[in-house]
Amino acid sequence: MMRLPFRTARPMTITRVDGDSSTTHFVSTDVVNWVLLEQDGELTLIDGGYPGQAAQVVESIERIGRKPEDVRGALLTHAHVDHLGGLVKLQAQYGFDVYMDPVEVDHALRHHLQQANALDLAPQVANPRLWAWLAKTTPLGVLSRAGLARASGFSTDGHRPLDLPGAPVPVASPGHTDGHSAYLVADGRALVSGDALVSGHEISSITGPQCIPSLFQHDEPTARRSVERFTDLDADILLPGHGPIHHGGVAAAARAALSR
Repeated sequence: MMRLPFRTARPMTITRVDGDSSTTHFVSTDVVNWVLLEQDGELTLIDGGYPGQAAQVVESIERIGRKPEDVRGALLTHAHVDHLGGLVKLQAQYGFDVYMDPVEVDHALRHHLQQANALDLAPQVANPRLWAWLAKTTPLGVLSRAGLARASGFSTDGHRPLDLPGAPVPVASPGHTDGHSAYLVADGRALVSGDALVSGHEISSITGPQCIPSLFQHDEPTARRSVERFTDLDADILLPGHGPIHHGGVAAAARAALSR
């Protein structure tokens, strides 16, 4: 039986973004976000929170009037535990396939790990935000190293929509991990940016668009070049992996992040 989700201080919120042919639901929690794409009664799930949030993902699906069996497939922005962990449990229970940039497949299968460790966190030991973050995320499984049972790479031939509900379009954004991918959704109105570009983070004192704190970056120079490419996008809405939904244009958000 799936364990009840760990309840954080701020309740889960769901924000709807309408496209011409599908509906995007941005699910925000205290510690991480995920996205549901809804079209013709089927769903695409983008990311899945921590291992301890799997039941909360199911709750979010039910709150939009659907059921987990409606998930035709899932997408992964990157294989860090706070985005992968819930998918590991949900794939095991419901059997859907999980797709990602081909470079990220081995990471998702845990053939290797590109994730912050204790040594990376050590310089932040005097930061009270770090301890507050650990207090929230440890019960959710931040130390888990479990990987997916199956992982599939999608085609990276051009910027064509994937054959999944909502027709998401991958946007390669390596750096945070080698195979990090963002996704254009809602007919190009919004960018699901994962951790390439966020609007807040639990250990950051900055509010608004920003690059995720350096200790979480696998290759920071490459990550910043990916954010530079976001300045060419026309999407109006940023749906980040951490922090609230951001309106005002993805290009402007990317420029603001790079200036900090």
